[in-house]
Amino acid sequence: MTDRLIIFDTTLRDGEQSPGASMTRDEKLRIARQLERLRVDVIEAGFAASSNGDFECVKAIAAHIRDSTVCSLARANDRDIARAAEALQPAARARIHTFIATSDLHMEKKLRMTREQVLEQARLSVRFARKLCDDVEFSPEDGYRSDPDFLCRVLEAAIAEGATTLNIPDTVGYAIPELYGNFIRDLRERIPNSDKAVWSVHCHNDLGLAVANSLAGVKIGGARQVECTINGLGERAGNCSLEEVVMAVRTRRDYFGLEVGIETAQIVPASRMVAQTTGFVVQPNKAVVGANAFAHASGIHQDGVLKARDTYEIMRAEDVGWSTNRIVLGKLSGRNAFKQRLQELGIETDSEAEINAAFARFKDLADRKSEIFDEDIIALMGDESVTSEHEHYRLLALAQRSETGERPHATVAFAAGAVEHHAESDGNGPVDASLKAIESKVNSGAELLLYSVNAITSGSTESQGEVTVRLQHGGRVVNGVGADPDIVVASAKAYLAALNKLHSSGERVAAQG
Repeated sequence: MTDRLIIFDTTLRDGEQSPGASMTRDEKLRIARQLERLRVDVIEAGFAASSNGDFECVKAIAAHIRDSTVCSLARANDRDIARAAEALQPAARARIHTFIATSDLHMEKKLRMTREQVLEQARLSVRFARKLCDDVEFSPEDGYRSDPDFLCRVLEAAIAEGATTLNIPDTVGYAIPELYGNFIRDLRERIPNSDKAVWSVHCHNDLGLAVANSLAGVKIGGARQVECTINGLGERAGNCSLEEVVMAVRTRRDYFGLEVGIETAQIVPASRMVAQTTGFVVQPNKAVVGANAFAHASGIHQDGVLKARDTYEIMRAEDVGWSTNRIVLGKLSGRNAFKQRLQELGIETDSEAEINAAFARFKDLADRKSEIFDEDIIALMGDESVTSEHEHYRLLALAQRSETGERPHATVAFAAGAVEHHAESDGNGPVDASLKAIESKVNSGAELLLYSVNAITSGSTESQGEVTVRLQHGGRVVNGVGADPDIVVASAKAYLAALNKLHSSGERVAAQG
C-alpha cells in the first residue's frame, strides 16, 4: 500500500528571504504559475502582513492559481491572520499558516514571553485563523530545539483549536536525520489527538542535512508533508531542495512507499526560472538540476551508459525536464511562432502589448545571436531591465573602449525617471568603468557585495551572459540580474536593476519558520 506525500513549496516566501532574492509581483506570479504546472500541492505565496507589496503578491497569486492551494504566512496575532485571510480571498483553495516560537531560547530572548503566554497565544491564533479559513497550518518556530513536554502541550492545543496541519521546523538546521525522525515520531505517539492533523517537516540546510532530515521525518517520523524550495533556495545555507526530495521519493519508491503528485518534467524549467529570476545560479554539480547532473566524463562511465543507461544513471534526464531541444526561431520567424514557443515554455503574458514588446526584443537578440535556446527566451522574458515600463532606472545606450596598455573607458546613457543622464568614466576594466559611470550620476552609496557572470547556454561563444549584481545599502540587500550577449551591457543592466530595487519602497517584516 502506498500513500501520498504533500509537497509544500515555500520558494516565494522562505526562499525569498535569501539576501537579495526579493522578487517583484510579476516575477512571483510567473514562478507561481510554473509551480502550478509542476503540480505542487501547496504554494506559500508570501507573508501578507509583512508589507503592502507582499500583500498584493499573495492576492495576485490567489487570484490566478486554481490547481494548487495558495498559502500565506502569518505570525500568531489577529492582525497578521486577518491580513492573510484578506489576501487569500480570491483563492480557489486557501491556507493560513500561523507560527510562534516555542524554544526557551526564542521565547526568552526574542519574544520575551513565558511558556503559558506562548501556549495561550498559539491557541487563540489557531482558533481565530480557523474562523477565517478551513485549512490552517500551525508551526512552532525553532520546534526541534523546543522542550518536548512543552511542545506537546502546544501542538495538542493547536489541533484541538482546528489546525489541520502541524509543521515541525528545524529552523536553524541543527537536526541530525535519525534524531529528527525520532523526535517527530515521539511527538505523534505522545499527543492524543495527533491523528487529527497532517504532520509536516520544514528543514534548513546549515549542516547540509535539510533533505536527509526531511526524508527521515517522513520515513521515521511519519510526516506526510515536506516544506521545500526550488534549488534549495533560502536564507543562510538554504532550505530543503524540492527536486531532491521529490526524486528521492520517486526513485526509491521501494523504500518510501509514497506517491508524489509532482509533474517531474517541469522540475528543470522551474529550476531555471527561479535561478534566472533571483540571480542565484545553480552549481554545476547540484543534484537533479545541476548542469553536470547527467554528465559523464570518465571513459568507463561513458562506455557503461552507452551500453546500458542504468549502469550509472538512476534517473532519466528527460524525466526531470532536461532536453536537447532548442528553439528553431530566428530573425525571419513570425510573431505567432514566437508566441507559441512562449506558451510551450509556460511563460504567460498579460496583454498583446507585452507580447509585441517581447517579440521586438527577441528579433533584436536574433540579429545578434544565430542560435536561440529556450534559456535565452526565459532570460529575455525575465530581464528586469526591460520587463517593466515603470522601472525608475533604464539603460539607454552604452559604449566602451578597452585596449591593451590603455585604461578602459565607458560612456553610458540611462534614464532616471523622466530625466536622461549621460556619464563616462575610466575603470580597471570595461565593466568597472561602466558601473562607475552610472554611479557617478546616481550617487547611491551602495556597497557592491557580489558580481557574478554565468553563461545562459553552454557550448558557444555566442551565449548570452547573465550577470548578477548584489548591492547593500541602509541594511537592505538586493540582487539585480541582467542578460545580454555583451557582458558589459549585461553588467550595466544588472546594476541598474539592483538600483531599481533599492529605489523601490516597502520594507518587509522578517519572518522565519
